[in-house]
Amino acid sequence: MSKVLVVDDQHSVCTALELLFDLHGIETLSAHSPEAALDLVAREDLGAVVQDMNFQRGTTSGSEGAELMRAIRKLDPGLPIVIMTAYTSLEMAVQLVKDGASDYIAKPWDDTKLVATVKNLMELRDLQQERERLTARGARWRAEFARRYDLCGIVYASPQMHEAVMLAVKVAPADAPILITGPNGSGKEKIAEIVQANSRRRDKPFVKVNAGGLPDTLLEAELFGAEAGAYTGATRTRIGRFEEANGGTLFLDEVGNLTPSGQMKLLRVLQTGEFQRLGSNVTRTANARIVSATNVSMPQAISQGAFREDLFFRLNVIEIAVPPLRDRVDDVLPLADSFLRLHTPESHLQLSFSAQARQALADHDWPGNVRELQNRVQRAVLVRKTDIIDAADLGLASSSADTTGAPAPSHSPSSPPLPEGSEPERAEIERTLVAARGVVSRAASQLGMSRQALYRRMERLGIGLERRPIKS
Repeated sequence: MSKVLVVDDQHSVCTALELLFDLHGIETLSAHSPEAALDLVAREDLGAVVQDMNFQRGTTSGSEGAELMRAIRKLDPGLPIVIMTAYTSLEMAVQLVKDGASDYIAKPWDDTKLVATVKNLMELRDLQQERERLTARGARWRAEFARRYDLCGIVYASPQMHEAVMLAVKVAPADAPILITGPNGSGKEKIAEIVQANSRRRDKPFVKVNAGGLPDTLLEAELFGAEAGAYTGATRTRIGRFEEANGGTLFLDEVGNLTPSGQMKLLRVLQTGEFQRLGSNVTRTANARIVSATNVSMPQAISQGAFREDLFFRLNVIEIAVPPLRDRVDDVLPLADSFLRLHTPESHLQLSFSAQARQALADHDWPGNVRELQNRVQRAVLVRKTDIIDAADLGLASSSADTTGAPAPSHSPSSPPLPEGSEPERAEIERTLVAARGVVSRAASQLGMSRQALYRRMERLGIGLERRPIKS
């Protein structure tokens, strides 16, 4: 089980905290200097650090604690750090939370609040580490999977997409028809490519046609071909897509949008395997595997009479469902990074996303799915002002910044709204301001008062909050 590390030059403080945490079943280690603390961070399995900000008698600047905190972050970026002091200014506390401290506790501390804070942080640390282990294991599985099969360069990290890819590979060797379902832009065509690449027809033609986008007047000629003179403008014989795909795979995209007439014509050739070119009475056959895709809810379309049930069963021997991007959040950042590499000019290979941009990417709902993500990254590469792409370059609102330029706070249950007319203590106001990263409007909301009222109380209690430009 992980432990909490207490760092304070006063032995009495360490002893008091050791006793407090021990009463709540938390094993504690103590260090009385930054050097000893860093040694324990490097050697021990820690779940959190509670550290003082001053380690030499008579010092109150907090610079020693700030330096220690940043050194700990370098050794273990994910280790939660609670800073605790009676002297550090509110401005420094806000800046330290911006720099990565998990929370700020003023001395003398509230036992209940401190224990709850540390327990919550240790639990979050355990969950994050478990997630990282599962992610690493999943990455190893995907790497081994990619070595065994041709995945056509698909980029994903989510278990939902892995399930779809595994099914595509599993059914690829069979010649059974496959229906790929999912919203527009989710990657249905890429799944079709994986099916073809891992099938026995991999060296044969792979022909794609947007079946739902063809009017009835062109559908028959497109699918089955036409003889010269079969219609106005047909000056030469045209080979249809079924003939072109002979021996290989025919991918019918947007099949759910076929008109009733188009559905009937497609059903006939799927039933008999025979067709005739327009203007010809010669019956031809083509041995093509059918892989189709649709963004339409087929059961709903059938119940409404918009799609033939018999054609649906011909197409849907095996169904592969591709989930929307909003349901596979783990894919967003890997896809964004791959699109950034794709669209970055060779002269700007150092382009990267800022932390705020990555958070905005993860928070966005992606109604346009993977296609929207690629378009936004391509846009960002074109409009960026620096080599660091920000949320604004992507055309996304940053969830971690407001007009002050200060990052948004992580939500904390430790600052419930105060009842009307109550007077918060100075320590509570300072703690809430730190949790809100110095954003007064957010702190006011957490305290249950207006922004103006909070400013008045800060002035009355002598709480100052210096505004400094945020360094990029």
